[in-house]
Amino acid sequence: MIKVLFFASYREKLGTDRLELAEIPENLSALRSLLSERGQDWQEVVNDSRTLVALNQTMTRKDFAIKEGDEIAFFPPVTGG
Repeated sequence: MIKVLFFASYREKLGTDRLELAEIPENLSALRSLLSERGQDWQEVVNDSRTLVALNQTMTRKDFAIKEGDEIAFFPPVTGG
């Protein structure tokens, strides 16, 4: 099982702050594809090139392999005002 977290505006847009998936995708790209199947809002969140992603609380911009017990978090781009 893996845990997928959504923060800030993504949490609001998707109506949830977390998922626990029994199906473990091979890598981040496969996870994005799997989540995109949930609908338009999900596609916009996980496929936005500005989306920030963390694997086990470490920010990354690379594709990575996913294994049992991992935590993947999606963050919206940081904006200032």
